[in-house]
Amino acid sequence: MENPILKQIGTIFIPVSDIEKARDWYCDILGLKVKDEIQFGHLYVIPLDGTNIVLDSKIYSEEKIFRAPAFHFNTNNIEEAFEYMENKGVNLITEIEHNHYFNFKDPDGNILMVCK
Repeated sequence: MENPILKQIGTIFIPVSDIEKARDWYCDILGLKVKDEIQFGHLYVIPLDGTNIVLDSKIYSEEKIFRAPAFHFNTNNIEEAFEYMENKGVNLITEIEHNHYFNFKDPDGNILMVCK
C-alpha cells in the first residue's frame, strides 16, 4: 500500500479561552479583517498564506497552552516586526535573539515566535 498521508500540515490549532477576544487579537496583529465566522461556537479559522491557524476555545485549559513555540510567523525584517509588535502592546518575552527571532505571548499565555 502506498502511503496515503500527505507531507503537508493542514492547520495548527491554538487553545484560547475566549474565541471572540482571541479572533480580534490575532486578526489585529496579522492585519486581517475580522469576520464573524465563528464555527460551532468555538472555532475561528485564520486564513494565512500556507498553513492556516484555527483558534479553538473548546480545547482550552491552562495546562494546554503552548509553553514553547509550536511554529513561527515569518518576517523579512525582524527589527520592523519587533517594533510593530511592541507598538501593538504585545507581550514580548524576549528581545531579538541572534538577529533572527523573538518570542511573545498571546492574551492566553501561548508562547509564539516571529522568525526571519
